[in-house]
Amino acid sequence: MNAYDFLQPQQKKLVDDLLSQMQSHDGLAPVDLDRFWADQEPAMRDPFAADIPQVPLGAFCTWECVFAELGIEEDYRCFETDDAYRVDVSRRYNDLAERIVGRRLLDEKPRDPDLQYPACGGLHTVFEARNEWLGGPAGSWWMHQAADTRDELKALLDRVEQRDIRATILPPDWEQAKARLLPRGIKPPIYRHQRGPVTFATSIFGPENLIYLILDEPDLAARLSDQIKRVILEIARIRDEEAGYSPQDAPRGWSFHDDNCALLNAEMYEFFALPITTAVYGRYCPDSGDWRYHHSDSAMAHQLPNLAKAGVTVVNLGPTLTVREIRQQLPRAAIHGQLAPFTYSRNEQANMVAEFLRDFEQAQAQRGLVFATSGSVNNGSRLAGMRLLMAAIQRYGRYQ
Repeated sequence: MNAYDFLQPQQKKLVDDLLSQMQSHDGLAPVDLDRFWADQEPAMRDPFAADIPQVPLGAFCTWECVFAELGIEEDYRCFETDDAYRVDVSRRYNDLAERIVGRRLLDEKPRDPDLQYPACGGLHTVFEARNEWLGGPAGSWWMHQAADTRDELKALLDRVEQRDIRATILPPDWEQAKARLLPRGIKPPIYRHQRGPVTFATSIFGPENLIYLILDEPDLAARLSDQIKRVILEIARIRDEEAGYSPQDAPRGWSFHDDNCALLNAEMYEFFALPITTAVYGRYCPDSGDWRYHHSDSAMAHQLPNLAKAGVTVVNLGPTLTVREIRQQLPRAAIHGQLAPFTYSRNEQANMVAEFLRDFEQAQAQRGLVFATSGSVNNGSRLAGMRLLMAAIQRYGRYQ
């Protein structure tokens, strides 16, 4: 059912009025762009603040949106590997973005390979999971399983426990790159994001395998959980050390993307994944105001109590959840949502505004809403659609 159909008559009139005004503005929603961006800055800095003028927008069009907007063939791989292509497409897209939404949204600076560090290995490298690009130019990275049976998992964990993590993740030319770049003030990137515990475990061992493992052999499942936790913390420590940070001055914040957490019931998640998230958050974002981010665009209302136990401070959750449901369990977490991604990418204009009115109504009393997609911003999402969301916020989403 469309969000528009659930609105009260007076709310439908708000939607209809805004859409009708687009006809006299070359099909674009009327927005005071300078005022919007001036109001966006303080609102985004603290969406809970008592003096912010409006709801902040988080549904920015990304590089994945360039293909439909420019009418070119989808080629995610080329955008990632061909810098000249990326710069050209980004500049063309930014020219449109500047006119329509008042900002150049994409990085269009050429990347100097001489100023880049070589890629490091990650958690999947330590766990021997091969990461492969599949599906042609419009495909994506796919992580292959590292173990299929429990005996294979035991042998894998034996090897992981004995592995030299530093030697495994740092490439052979790492020291030469450091010697060249550190004197120029260019630090290597640190590690503060990870595919979430459940998603990672299902990637390397399989979804059904993990579920039955937790049920049938909890000791082996706990061993897998412990090793994931240990290796994450060790990789982060090594990468901080390589960048010249001590535990006292290292940057704070961590994000997990854990779509598959919905596959476990609450008790299984608490047993397997919660020890990992609480340990990582506790090390790298120990204070209540630190960035503790959790993304899962699946139907995972049953995991909200566990997110509360982990102390998450920012969430981006699936469209089956409402702002009200999330707020009941996470009263102090910033909610990045709850615009359905396909409402945006299909340019369902009436529903885009309707979903904003719905979410703002549920968030207005306590604030803390960043109006964003409850999941990814997909190709098909248009700059004109982003401008429509900006207009809805400016017109109907003001706090004062």
